[in-house]
Amino acid sequence: MKHYVRLWILFVFLQILILHKLYGALESPWVLAIKSSASDWLSQQTVYPCSFRKLPMVFEHGDGYYYVVWETTCSSESPLFKWWADGESTSKPTQYIEPWYKKLDNSHHRYAVIFGPVGEVSDVHYQVMNFRLSTKTYTIHRQISSSDHHRVLVISDNQNGPKEFREVLSTVKSRYAKIGSPHAILHVGDAVQNANRLSDWQGQLFSPMEDIVDYQHGSPIIFVPGNHDHDKARRPDNKNLYPDMYHGIRSTEGLSKDIVSNGTYHRFFHSVSVGSARIIVLDAECPSAEQTAFLKRELESTEFQSARFRIVSVHIPPFIEFWDPFAWNIKNEKHWGEHVRLEYDSLFRKYGVDLVISGHQHNYQRATIEYNGKNIISYAIVGGAGGTLDLVRVQDWKMYNRTYLGHHFVSLSISNSKLEWLAFNVAGSVIDRFSIER
Repeated sequence: MKHYVRLWILFVFLQILILHKLYGALESPWVLAIKSSASDWLSQQTVYPCSFRKLPMVFEHGDGYYYVVWETTCSSESPLFKWWADGESTSKPTQYIEPWYKKLDNSHHRYAVIFGPVGEVSDVHYQVMNFRLSTKTYTIHRQISSSDHHRVLVISDNQNGPKEFREVLSTVKSRYAKIGSPHAILHVGDAVQNANRLSDWQGQLFSPMEDIVDYQHGSPIIFVPGNHDHDKARRPDNKNLYPDMYHGIRSTEGLSKDIVSNGTYHRFFHSVSVGSARIIVLDAECPSAEQTAFLKRELESTEFQSARFRIVSVHIPPFIEFWDPFAWNIKNEKHWGEHVRLEYDSLFRKYGVDLVISGHQHNYQRATIEYNGKNIISYAIVGGAGGTLDLVRVQDWKMYNRTYLGHHFVSLSISNSKLEWLAFNVAGSVIDRFSIER
């Protein structure tokens, strides 16, 4: 009898072990990637019902405004975007917006809205509504006081590495499960390899985010344009598929549907406040007198100078050390973004920028240096969210305190008196940390 009991206990234990392994496998990044690919293929077949190909992804659109983009496998009839907001002392009544529509091909139908201002509210809710298909209600939890604690996920250069990006996001998920979801995501560019390829946007950005972390519905993305993300020509008839979030951002008229839908000139450079920090976003691919004038105005502005922490984010770093030697020397890619170092960096130092965050170079570096005998500035390169790593040094600026040649992400914490920077590798170990206290 005891023999049968032992066998039964062993059988139950093996069943539990098999179920545990099976559950883990179903949640692994590579299984989720297969699931996304299969779903993508099925959605292109005529027998497959109309569905959301890309659920809403929210971007900040300047202080108090948001841009939301989503996509369906067929054209929706009379879709509406519904939003409302509430807080302890104030609220915003429900409002409805008719989204603008762009047919990318027969099975990719893109919709987008810009909404706001949301005012001094702590929670912003939104939903895509349609009689054929609707989303659940999503919520943006806002920290409305500069003294509130803000959590910011910092990633960059996940392009062409969906498997590695999923692994990074799995570690991100574990990190933020302990401390709470990020209030914002700073993406420092190169979200995809080919901006004109629909499958890149699906497989390299939208699907990994949706499958692994699901933050992009409620944690607004501050998007810094990379050299792979958009039509570089900046023509009125540009071929951009998704990065329309910063059309006319500094113009009241730019918040209207017409300005966005007609493909007007892209102006990615802008600024936004995150708690006690002011962040300036620059377009490294588009040096222009207009951008330089904007940068000087913003650096001199009351919003920037009164901010407790002053941050600039630009995709191409001022000081690059790792790259492909052939591309660097023979193809003259060493000259890419030289204006960031030769023109902008002196302005960063003149106006007291605390931190410059870049990507482009596919590894991690951070330098904290003193200048003018008393001022301190930090430069961070965070280009390790999934792209093929840069392992060969082509330049030595003799300034970086920390170099890590692996995939990674950064957890940035901003409070009223402290900015804390924690960089993690895929294993979840801290590879670098520093802080600024005031």
